[in-house]
Amino acid sequence: MDDGRTVVVKRGDGPDAVRAEAAGLRWLARADAVPVPAVHGSEEHWLVTDRVPGGRPTPRGAVRLGRELAALHAAGAPAFGAPPPGGPREAAIGRAPMRNVPGDDWPTWHAEHRVLPYLRTAVDAGSLRPREAAVLERLCARLPGLAGPAEPPARLHGDLWNGNVLWDADGRAWLVDPAAHGGHRETDLAMLHLFGCPHLDRVLDGYQETAPLADGWRDRIGLHQLFPLLVHTVLFGRPYARQALAVAEAAG
Repeated sequence: MDDGRTVVVKRGDGPDAVRAEAAGLRWLARADAVPVPAVHGSEEHWLVTDRVPGGRPTPRGAVRLGRELAALHAAGAPAFGAPPPGGPREAAIGRAPMRNVPGDDWPTWHAEHRVLPYLRTAVDAGSLRPREAAVLERLCARLPGLAGPAEPPARLHGDLWNGNVLWDADGRAWLVDPAAHGGHRETDLAMLHLFGCPHLDRVLDGYQETAPLADGWRDRIGLHQLFPLLVHTVLFGRPYARQALAVAEAAG
């Protein structure tokens, strides 16, 4: 820029992708917890944000990330599935559509608006066989008994894989490319487990120090991974379908 700043200019993939991402970044920033790039401008197809200066992850930064994620989640949301203020109902996660429809009960909402839509799309595309889909549908019916203690809606990043965690020159983690919505806090942590994160054990240490997770949370990681696994099944095909099916079978 003329003033010496370096910014990122990103092209959106869908009709409401830029609007959703800009609203999500602003909503996460308002929690004053994990740093996110400031939004400088947006229009139909383009988003302009700060650039995060590159660095390397450190154990100390990982502990800080865990604490800051706990604070982000504690900032809350009006409902499960609630979009960020000003964000569209028809949003996206990566290149896949994602509908933000509010609900009061996490297991029911998660099955209806996160798992089953992608399950049906995967079957229609041939990435998942009907008999396999039936296994996942039975698991959805059992979610109320498997989901653990009820929790209030958390303010989620929503697409928290390792590629969306950037480490700056001071070793502090920044979050980018959100699919932000109201959800269960274990979902963000389950995605970090699914795709890996540097010093993940230290991230969890920082999180647990700040906001201890409910008993049995490790046993529920797979349940929260069903959503990203099915999104990846829709986008990339059969290998992720096998992983989703393995999660369902492990749940019994």
